[in-house]
Amino acid sequence: MTESGDETVTLKPLDPFALIVDFRSGALEPHTSRTERRVSDMHGAYADEQALSQLVKDGDPLVYEVLQYDVPEEVGQLICCTTVLQPGTVGDEYFMTKGHYHAARDTGEVYLGLSGHGYLLLMTEDGGRAAKSMGPGALAYVPPYWAHRTVNTGEEPFVFLAVYPGQAGHDYGTIEKTGFPERVLRTPEGVVLR
Repeated sequence: MTESGDETVTLKPLDPFALIVDFRSGALEPHTSRTERRVSDMHGAYADEQALSQLVKDGDPLVYEVLQYDVPEEVGQLICCTTVLQPGTVGDEYFMTKGHYHAARDTGEVYLGLSGHGYLLLMTEDGGRAAKSMGPGALAYVPPYWAHRTVNTGEEPFVFLAVYPGQAGHDYGTIEKTGFPERVLRTPEGVVLR
């Protein structure tokens, strides 16, 4: 105990571990947590709320899931996870992740495309923006201070591996308020970024 009565906690170093990643399906073994987002979790993300509400009524399909091996959310740790983003659209917009900034804005992230195809959309709070095409073998770097969202533009799941600092955290609230400046649409001419 310290003089203030607070308990002193000594963190035990994490033991080394190895994970198996199935590049095709995105399965991560072992994983200790799974997060899923259905269409009903995506209100406000898509321009066509009527199409979104209809999809919810028609069965509320899975948009994406994240499989993660949890480590302490602290400086020095790296979090590894896979995301499986399903094919589909809400109106003319392709299925996408919610998108977020890191709560610790000064942390970056790396994405490695495993299977399927899509885009990584990025933006900064001062108006910077970028869109990177992703597919198997594409390695994308998300610098500090950049919000990021992925979009599946293919007919099969878009699967990628992400690695980011343990202390990064997630800020979804800012994106819920501001949205992203670009939308990825299915048109008769093909994929269009607007």
